[in-house]
Amino acid sequence: MKKIKIIGIIVILIVLGFATRQLFSRRKTDNGKEYKTLQPTIATIVDEALAIGTITPENEIQVKSKIAGIVVERFVEVGDEVNKGDIMIQISPDPTPIELTETRRDLEMKEVALKNAKLQYDRNLELLGKNLVSEEQFESIKLRYDQAKLQRDLSKDRLSLIEKGQTGKVESVIKSPITGTVLEKFANIGDPVVPLTSYQQGTPLFTLADMTNLIFRGTIDEIDVGKVSVGVTAELEIGALPGKTILGEVIRMSPKARKENNATVFDIEIKIVDTRGINLRAGYSANAKIIINKVEDVISIPERLLTFENDSVFVEVEDTVTGTVIKHPVEIGLSDGIIAEVKSGVTIEDILVERPPKEIK
Repeated sequence: MKKIKIIGIIVILIVLGFATRQLFSRRKTDNGKEYKTLQPTIATIVDEALAIGTITPENEIQVKSKIAGIVVERFVEVGDEVNKGDIMIQISPDPTPIELTETRRDLEMKEVALKNAKLQYDRNLELLGKNLVSEEQFESIKLRYDQAKLQRDLSKDRLSLIEKGQTGKVESVIKSPITGTVLEKFANIGDPVVPLTSYQQGTPLFTLADMTNLIFRGTIDEIDVGKVSVGVTAELEIGALPGKTILGEVIRMSPKARKENNATVFDIEIKIVDTRGINLRAGYSANAKIIINKVEDVISIPERLLTFENDSVFVEVEDTVTGTVIKHPVEIGLSDGIIAEVKSGVTIEDILVERPPKEIK
């Protein structure tokens, strides 16, 4: 008896479930019909590609020293504005014993060479007064004497620079090569400095950039790169400043793709032409919406209402007089994937039919 009751309850639940499913499958909209209706709208449609990247200065340079030594004073900090030629840092030379010895020996050799050149010059000057040497011979000897004197002075200045950190003509200070903003500093007081030479990179001291000349550097997917060309407009959304956009223009696209996170992308650069009053900082992450095509104030309908048959496109339209549904051919223009432009086939007054989604059985 107990088993019969359980079986009866199961049967009742199955029947209720089937009835409920039939009820919901035949549900109607508020207008009493088994479909929804809506009208076309007037809209602006934009077809755009997306690039992802960061805001960076177009030109960013590292300041390095040509003198080896120790940092003794720093005159600028990160964020400071500097002009070309401003003193940024002072270095006290700290030569190795070998460098100091070589420089002293070099000065001694230059002194000997100058002494010999001076003797020849004095001797030939006396002979010139007696017309025993030609003017041409004397000028050649005088040139060698002047060169020897110049070489001695240069060697003397070099030794003074190594020993004292300065001479009458040269100081061991590093000056700004450009007008710009200090973005990074790498040297503190007391830090050793390796000079920039032809065989070593040298110690970076600062990073400088002109913050009035910023660009967007990023990547664009291979699917969109064929649609974009140099000169097209882009709107940049800054990640740190939601709701605000700046205006840019594509200035450069790489002709070669590269792999990034298993995707094929192309490098792209966009020049910022209008900040719209936003204070930008180097390193801001940004998304660039590159406008490929745009139509304004056109008749548009949701793309989900379109049906495609062979090479034709149709929408269903309700006859306002008879209430019947008619399939209309339409000519479609620009689409952004959500709404599509309708060039012909329906008007703004037409009533469009939207069928409910088909149930998956």
